[in-house]
Amino acid sequence: MTAASHGRPLRGTPMSVLEIADLKRLARKRVPKMFFDYADSGSWTESTYRANEEDFAKIKFRQRILVDMSDRSLESTMVGEKVSMPVALAPTGMCGMQHPDGEIHAAQAAEEFGVPFTLSTMSICSIEDVAERTTKPFWFQLYVLKDRDFVYNLIDRAKAAKCSALVLTLDLQILGQRHKDLRNGLSAPPKFIPKHIWQVATRPHWAFGMLGTPRRTFRNIVGHAKGVGDLASLSSWTTEQFDTKLSWKDVEWIKERWGGKLILKGINDVEDAEMAARSGADAIIVSNHGGRQLDGAPSSISMLGPIVDAVGDRIEVHMDGGIRSGQDVLKALCLGAKGTYIGRPYLYGLGAMGKQGVTTALEIIHREMDVSLALCGKRLITQASRHMLHR
Repeated sequence: MTAASHGRPLRGTPMSVLEIADLKRLARKRVPKMFFDYADSGSWTESTYRANEEDFAKIKFRQRILVDMSDRSLESTMVGEKVSMPVALAPTGMCGMQHPDGEIHAAQAAEEFGVPFTLSTMSICSIEDVAERTTKPFWFQLYVLKDRDFVYNLIDRAKAAKCSALVLTLDLQILGQRHKDLRNGLSAPPKFIPKHIWQVATRPHWAFGMLGTPRRTFRNIVGHAKGVGDLASLSSWTTEQFDTKLSWKDVEWIKERWGGKLILKGINDVEDAEMAARSGADAIIVSNHGGRQLDGAPSSISMLGPIVDAVGDRIEVHMDGGIRSGQDVLKALCLGAKGTYIGRPYLYGLGAMGKQGVTTALEIIHREMDVSLALCGKRLITQASRHMLHR
């Protein structure tokens, strides 16, 4: 067990960093506002973004005593892959603008920790960038766009990089309006306007890091999509590419072309979960896109139990949205999830301290889950069940 597992920060981590909220405070100071806000915001009133976190607090554990708590293990599997704990790094757009070469650092930290890393279609570092700098397969997240030749090519590039699972996001046919991004005039790289120049100038460590890398735009797209060779052409191309006609039939051809493990992300309704269970996919992720799409939708954790009850063992159920601690992970597992995903927690770590910060975020989650599991009277994370929760 590491020092962090005993409640002490990792070597090189400030003594003040003991929980994910501490990483968030550091990231806010070190990342330009437009990019921090991109990671830390929801759509419209952000009611669903807040509910994702707040609804976890309503779930209470049963504390147990005088049981054997020795030899505990958080090891499990997600879609058949062994993991050191049932937590994956979620696909997050523009990860490489939280910290220079962010996707590479996050993937390396995940690999060393023994958990999956999921690269977003809208990443700053490309599939090839990450593959060249890691030694084990990672997962790739796919957006289905109107340019089908580009989508075919993305799938083939992920296969060539030996990605071991494809995460197909289904809830972004239309982009939810995110007020902070619009007010900030978000772009990657930043536009040369006074407020952006000020944000960058007041974060010199971030700025010098960005000057030291060529990876400052969407490298999965630029140079790969027809007619997209620079930021100006990328902006107009992206605006036109969301496919409002996406349907369950598209899942069929994607599964056939991919030929490997397929995970469907964005299921937040029992009826949709039933259809997903019949799709031939290997797993679903109960998710509302981190509260960034339909504001007013129920939290992911509130929908997890009903969806697990509906699909049973017909398809593996994972969960994403609102996780800020190891206790949140444990609550999701008790409600039937076989795996969970963290997005913002690792982005806070990345923005705060780069690769070291991602590792710290994972250590915090691991420690909190381990201690909570023990105090609930269980030794193995695979024993998590609703019996551990107060009804």
